[in-house]
Amino acid sequence: MKYQGLYTAIITPFRDDKVDYDAFQRLIEAQVAAGVAGIVPVGTTGESPTLTHAEHMEVIAKAVQFAAGRCQVIAGTGSNCTHEAISMTREAEKLGADGTLQVCPYYNKPSQEGLYRHFKAVAESSSLPVLLYSIPGRSGIEIAVDTVVRLAHDCPTIVAIKEAGGSVERVNQLVHALPEGFAVLSGDDGLTVPFISCGAVGAVSVTSNVAPAAMVELVNAAMGGDAKLARELQVKYYPLMKGLMSLDTNPVPIKAALALRGDITWELRMPLAPLAEQKHATLRDLLARFNLI
Repeated sequence: MKYQGLYTAIITPFRDDKVDYDAFQRLIEAQVAAGVAGIVPVGTTGESPTLTHAEHMEVIAKAVQFAAGRCQVIAGTGSNCTHEAISMTREAEKLGADGTLQVCPYYNKPSQEGLYRHFKAVAESSSLPVLLYSIPGRSGIEIAVDTVVRLAHDCPTIVAIKEAGGSVERVNQLVHALPEGFAVLSGDDGLTVPFISCGAVGAVSVTSNVAPAAMVELVNAAMGGDAKLARELQVKYYPLMKGLMSLDTNPVPIKAALALRGDITWELRMPLAPLAEQKHATLRDLLARFNLI
C-alpha cells in the first residue's frame, strides 16, 4: 500500500457521551465523496486519549465498515505503552484497517534507542504498513531523522512518517536521508504546500473534516506541479487552516465548526472544554467567510 495524497484526521462525534456512529458514517461519506485518499480515525483529532479501549477499537471497525474499501483507513493505534500499541495494532489488522498511525510515545520521553525499539516491536507485530507520527508539541520529543532512517532500513513495514514538527528544514532532511519510496506526509495544514515542494507526498489534515474538497484540490495541485494553483489555494485557505488550529486546542475548533454546520452534536469529552463565547463567534464568522455555513 502507498501513502500518498490527502488523508483526513477524522473526528469522533459524540452524542450523550457515546460515539455517534450515524454522524460518523455521514462524515465518512462526505470524505469519500470529496475524493480523499484515506481517513485516519482515533488519532489526536479523534480524541483517542479519552476513548475506552472498546470504543477505540469499535471506531476503527466502524471506519472500515463505512469506508467499504473506497478509501484507505489508517488506524491510530499508537501508545506510550509498547504492549498496548502492539495489542491495538494487531486488533486493527484483524478489523481490516489498511495501515496504522504510530504516534511518538508521550509522557515517558524515551531515548532515541527506546523509540527505535518501540516502533520496531510494533512493526514486527503485524503486517500493516506503519505511518510514524512525530509531533513534539504533544509528545515532548521528536523522532530524530537518524532514528527514522534506521527504522526505514530495518523494518520493511515502516514506510511513511506524518511530520508535525512545523519545520520545512526537517522535511528537507528527511527527504534527503530516507530511502526512495519512503513517504513523508505533512501533519500541519498550513505547511502542506511548502512541505510538498520539498518532497512530501501528501498530508494528514484537520481542515479537511470541514472542507475536504478544498484540501484535496490543494494537495492535488501541489503534487501535480501546478505551483500557481497550489499557491492560490494556500493563500485562500490559510486563514481557515490557521483558525481551526489556533482558536483552541485541536480538536476543539474543528468539532465546533462541524457542530455549527449541523454535521455533529457539539460535544467533547473532558478534560477538553468548549470554545469561549467570543472565539465561537470568531469561528462562525470564519466559516461564513468560506461559505461553510
